[in-house]
Amino acid sequence: MHLVQILLPCSDNNGQPFAQEDFDRVKEELASSFEGVTAYLQAPADGLWKKGAESNADKIVIFEVMANEVDLIDWRERRIALERWFRQEKVVIRYMPIALV
Repeated sequence: MHLVQILLPCSDNNGQPFAQEDFDRVKEELASSFEGVTAYLQAPADGLWKKGAESNADKIVIFEVMANEVDLIDWRERRIALERWFRQEKVVIRYMPIALV
């Protein structure tokens, strides 16, 4: 079993917040592809990225799904689609093995 997490910004690079419908669309798509999805939307996390001397701060939301297998080709395609939809250079999708108790 694997836990897959998608980190998405709350706003675009100009500071314009994304509509709730954008996040609902992601949630619905994940729910229909997997047996469920958890979306952390109400309390955005603070993100800070450093590239050399430059820093960028962002508020992010997190989506999680559990999957028996991780289809990397499918997840890369999802990442590219999310980067386009949310107008980002890079969307972070990460996964880790988990065990249920």
